[in-house]
Amino acid sequence: MTPKPAGPPDGGWGWVVAAAAFAVNGLSYGLLRSLGLALPDLAEHFDRSAQETAWVSALALAGQQAASEGGSPGPVGSALSTRWGARPVVMVGGVLTSLGFVFSAFARSLLHLYLGLGLLAGSGWALVFAPALGTLSRYFSRRRVLAVGLALTGNGASSLLLAPALQLLLLGWRGAFLLLGAITLHLTPCGALLRPLALPGDPLAPPRGPLAALGLGLFTRRAFSVFALGTALVGGGYFVPYVHLAPHALDRGLGGYGAALVVAMAAGWGGPLLAAAGAYGLSAGSYAPLVFGVLPGLVGIGSVVQATGLVMMLMSLGGLLGPPLSGFLRDETGDFRASFLVCGSCILSGSFIYLGLPRALPSCRPASHPAAPPPERGELLPVPQVALLSPGAPHSTLDTTC
Repeated sequence: MTPKPAGPPDGGWGWVVAAAAFAVNGLSYGLLRSLGLALPDLAEHFDRSAQETAWVSALALAGQQAASEGGSPGPVGSALSTRWGARPVVMVGGVLTSLGFVFSAFARSLLHLYLGLGLLAGSGWALVFAPALGTLSRYFSRRRVLAVGLALTGNGASSLLLAPALQLLLLGWRGAFLLLGAITLHLTPCGALLRPLALPGDPLAPPRGPLAALGLGLFTRRAFSVFALGTALVGGGYFVPYVHLAPHALDRGLGGYGAALVVAMAAGWGGPLLAAAGAYGLSAGSYAPLVFGVLPGLVGIGSVVQATGLVMMLMSLGGLLGPPLSGFLRDETGDFRASFLVCGSCILSGSFIYLGLPRALPSCRPASHPAAPPPERGELLPVPQVALLSPGAPHSTLDTTC
């Protein structure tokens, strides 16, 4: 048997995993950003409203983060990777995503798109993101935030390249979906690069039962619950600009290629719109690395894959409701002004919830008889192991570091 390393290698094969996670992020979130470009064409082709066509992106977002197949629980990808390993789960997810785009290219109604992008492609995306990011977090400790940040730049690179390219190729939405089906099949070799890494402190056997595999017990930790609530509220507005920024640019008189550049740069076109959207793009780009970078410090490296899946599930609630609500407000008011005001209110509400996170962290004091040093120390809580005093509990525990 190969001996377990003393801790995360903080490099080595981890950089290959980071490159694979970069591609996975680009072929999931990056493509989701670009789907908004197809919404006006879909609305015209099927003669439907902005609200109805917005459900295409909303269902894909919700499926990508929650895998809501048949009413099953949300973080399916993290639960399956906990049981079977990240490599086969991501490879299967790549095949499902590709099939979803190919099926959607032959759609005859919006229902076909709901099934193709929302069910097939969305479920495939749900199987790739959390396992890839969770595996990456296991390879790094001191450089974790850097590695996660580099991996999450994949969505920006994908948007920058794909959105204008699809407009320049003039493929139409059917041809674009066929091309994206071929591109997303590359998720499968990315999954093959996710080499398993055994670390001290890993459970000897996979968790038994669906609740244990999903990691729902993490909600009993007050800090994680506060963090999860804030993330769910932010998710209510986070995805709206990526879905409706291109239609908004078209409403402002831009052509198709100009709207593609808006999505690519996550920015508007000219004057105050450019400044506001550019600031949002910078803020949104820095938000994701922080969210997934601090999770190991909150829950420990052994639960990071499950925690990633749960956070994605909560963000999916906002991703499911935010874009259709934005489309409804646009249909009722005639423009996207009210849509973006509601979007900003959701993000601000989640940010205020985050302000309560320091108080939710457990109080601590030096342990009288410290145990052996922990195998891995989180980015958020990087000092030696100490005894934790849970609020209202008479005895301290040593199963967490702070």
